[in-house]
Amino acid sequence: MGLKSKDFAVARRMVKAEFKAIADHALLVQFSSELNEDAHDLVVALDRVLADAPPPGLIELVPALVNLLVDFDPLLTDHKAIEADIRNKLKQLEPTPHTGTLHRVPVCYEAPFCPDLSAVARQAGMSEDAVINAHIGGDYRVMMYGFAPGFAYLTGVPQPIQVPRKPTPVRDVPGCSVIIAGPQCLITTLVMPTGWSIIGRATVQTLTDDPDRPFLFDIADQVQFERIDLSHFDKLTKEAAHG
Repeated sequence: MGLKSKDFAVARRMVKAEFKAIADHALLVQFSSELNEDAHDLVVALDRVLADAPPPGLIELVPALVNLLVDFDPLLTDHKAIEADIRNKLKQLEPTPHTGTLHRVPVCYEAPFCPDLSAVARQAGMSEDAVINAHIGGDYRVMMYGFAPGFAYLTGVPQPIQVPRKPTPVRDVPGCSVIIAGPQCLITTLVMPTGWSIIGRATVQTLTDDPDRPFLFDIADQVQFERIDLSHFDKLTKEAAHG
């Protein structure tokens, strides 16, 4: 997972960073216009370099799929100074040695937690068991947080089950639902509408009650889904409810 030193050096030369001023207090560093893991590796590396050696006036860094938002104090610095600092760091950028923590997430793919599993199977031309096996065999990586609290966007959905979003969102989708759309997967954290396909229910919540660590996953962490049956799901959720 992630680029090695040689490949990273090639990506650094080939990928051209674009800079866009956001209001008077932020700069967006863009490495690609579409989902691209090489570009994301550059985002992660730049995020860590800036965190370790912040330019004057830096307030916050927000890594996303292919870009990094750099928020700063406009009374202490400006877009040109921040961009100059980033351009200098990009010349020396190296792949991060952090490979991410592996999280094993139990998922029940049985009714009533999988309302879209049969539809995904039809679109993929596969059996429901084959869809489940493909899903748990995916190589998932946490790419970004966004849209709602605790929503960790994962890449790695195997190509055979990469189905598009539904034309009309469904309302009142429960938290901990495992949903997929294209190459991405997500575990919902609250009741919400979604146009993604709902194929299971996880036993873990990615939004925690710890104010010092509100999210279970970190960017670049890896996730492995494990299939469990309904009785095991009930047992694990009851245990979690009782601490």
